[in-house]
Amino acid sequence: MTATLTREPHRVGAIADRLDGILAGRGIDPATVAAEEPQAEPVTALELADARIPARYRRALADYPQVIAWADEIARAGRPGPGGPGIAEGPSLLIAGPTGTGKTYQAYGAIRTLLGRGVRLRWEATTSADLHARLRPRAGHDSERDLQTLVRCPLLLLDDLGAAKTSEWTEELTYRLINHRYEHMLPTLITTNLPTAELRTALGDRVASRLAEMTERVVLTGPDRRRTAPAA
Repeated sequence: MTATLTREPHRVGAIADRLDGILAGRGIDPATVAAEEPQAEPVTALELADARIPARYRRALADYPQVIAWADEIARAGRPGPGGPGIAEGPSLLIAGPTGTGKTYQAYGAIRTLLGRGVRLRWEATTSADLHARLRPRAGHDSERDLQTLVRCPLLLLDDLGAAKTSEWTEELTYRLINHRYEHMLPTLITTNLPTAELRTALGDRVASRLAEMTERVVLTGPDRRRTAPAA
């Protein structure tokens, strides 16, 4: 069952008491007024997530068997809780394939599948290029804090791994991110255009070795959907 929240405002302390006094002074029963208020509209976790998902992927549907199987495994391994199962340790998924074959679509589809099944999910998403831009040291910005947010979140989507220009700094940054998630078995969704050999060249042996062990791999094939359809 999908967890829900509400948009209902909360009445606060002395203000609520004062309003009740005004209503009572006019011969109006505050309890009657409260009973006549419209029911709060439920907000599902999926609806809340859609506000963070890029518009192109807000209706993404995971339809590759391996992607669906991964989501099933993560959902089954969830920790029980009052608001539904919470994401726990589990395998990661590497979605590879040429440009335009739907890798990002499948990754967001997997996240939406988990949310739709009622899994309580704190997640982050970034591209490889945005990761480097976000964490590049600059005055007045705590890059280490941002890194720890991504390192420790229960589910991370890392899109286009290996697509950004590499340097010793980017290689070390990627290693710290992947190594922590590898050691703590935190589920990570990764997409890449690169075949295995090129991924090792781009990221280094340490990262490639951990990815090989921590991820299940699915390779998407087919033409570039961006050239043949409006929403690939």
